[in-house]
Amino acid sequence: MTLTLMLVFFHLQAAEVRLVDGKGRCSGRVEIYHSGQWGTVCDDDWDMNDAAVVCGQLGCGSAVGAPLGAHFGQGSEPTWLDNVNCSGSESYLSECSHRSFGVEDCNHGEDAGVFCLSAGEEIRLVNGSDLCSGRLEVYQTGYWRTVCNDVWDLNDAPVVCRQLGCGRADIAPERTYFGQGSGPIWQDDVGCSGSVCSITQCPHTGGGTHDCNHSNDAGVICSDNLDPFFLKLSIRLVNGKDRCSGRVEIYYSGQWGTVCDDSWDIKDAEVVCRQLDCGVTNQVRSSGQYGPGSGTIWLDDVACTGSERHLTECPHRGFGIHNCHHSEDAVLCSEQDRT
Repeated sequence: MTLTLMLVFFHLQAAEVRLVDGKGRCSGRVEIYHSGQWGTVCDDDWDMNDAAVVCGQLGCGSAVGAPLGAHFGQGSEPTWLDNVNCSGSESYLSECSHRSFGVEDCNHGEDAGVFCLSAGEEIRLVNGSDLCSGRLEVYQTGYWRTVCNDVWDLNDAPVVCRQLGCGRADIAPERTYFGQGSGPIWQDDVGCSGSVCSITQCPHTGGGTHDCNHSNDAGVICSDNLDPFFLKLSIRLVNGKDRCSGRVEIYYSGQWGTVCDDSWDIKDAEVVCRQLDCGVTNQVRSSGQYGPGSGTIWLDDVACTGSERHLTECPHRGFGIHNCHHSEDAVLCSEQDRT
């Protein structure tokens, strides 16, 4: 194969991809560039393997959702790909099996979407009411590190909100609004322009240099709520007889973890059921009913009023703060489980 043909082949395999109309560049309707124009991807056969390839190609971390049915709104002509069938190991979406560019039997009510989650690999918000508010922490060289709030303002906070897929920034609170962190401090004098893609790209003191302590930890409150589809993905029930019964687990900081049953009651269960579109519940079963979980215990002393939209809005001790073990993992019983 000549060098020219090799370059053409590579170009075809590496067709550019973007995500449109989501919250941030790592969620949205999938569009692919071909023959000089952007077009959509049909959701026939669309699944998490396909979404994983898109997230990897965009440098957006891991895939956590592959919504169907134009979840992010309908695109416009053309529809470039149909019946995409990735193994999940491909580097580019156009490397995956499909019907050939432009060969499809779809309409834009079938446009495929993707949710990626990169926050657990680089940044997170801790001790807030949900995944879109809290003390800012940056993961670097094996440690979660706080950020000093010297010159921290609403130019910096929007970068964090976009990076987490949380929309616009509402407030950039200072001085341990979300409590003091521990361990190393990442940087001082962070000064973003608001247009960069990652907080680590913003100008800062460099080299971990700072003159701060944890009474200066910076925080962020993003104004947009998480997408309802993502909220359903951020909680699950495990080891039950269906998706609406089982041990409660939530997704935070890049991993699934359990909820301790201290103070767990019917009001907490009501929030979980509503978040998962599982109707109502009138029972909360005892610990161990669905077996112990593993890994991190994310929440303890959850105290919902029953009116919250999702479980992480309820009062709790703070993510990862608990005095439990996995024999105390919270469980609930949905209406499908009633006897």
